[in-house]
Amino acid sequence: MQKIKKGDDVMVITGKDKGKRGTVLKVLDKDHVIVENINIARKHQKANPQAGEPGGIVDKVMPIQVSNVALYNPQKGGPDRVGFKILEDGRKVRVFKSDGEVVDV
Repeated sequence: MQKIKKGDDVMVITGKDKGKRGTVLKVLDKDHVIVENINIARKHQKANPQAGEPGGIVDKVMPIQVSNVALYNPQKGGPDRVGFKILEDGRKVRVFKSDGEVVDV
């Protein structure tokens, strides 16, 4: 089980986008995620007439290290660390470290 999953609301804790919040769009591997509107790079795109794509400068969302983001805790109002807990019914769930609140419902 991973600490950060697709669809999670995360906050950037270090880097050029520090303090920004976004939703995880894709988990690439165990170390990289793509977060919406975070780590935007400008790419010089060459036109492709066969595919009907215009050329120019386009904004592209780039991957960010998992260690640079933390799950957003709405009760705390900021980023929080994540741990795991096994419930009485045998399910393994993610919990916030600060208050022990269950992340997964």
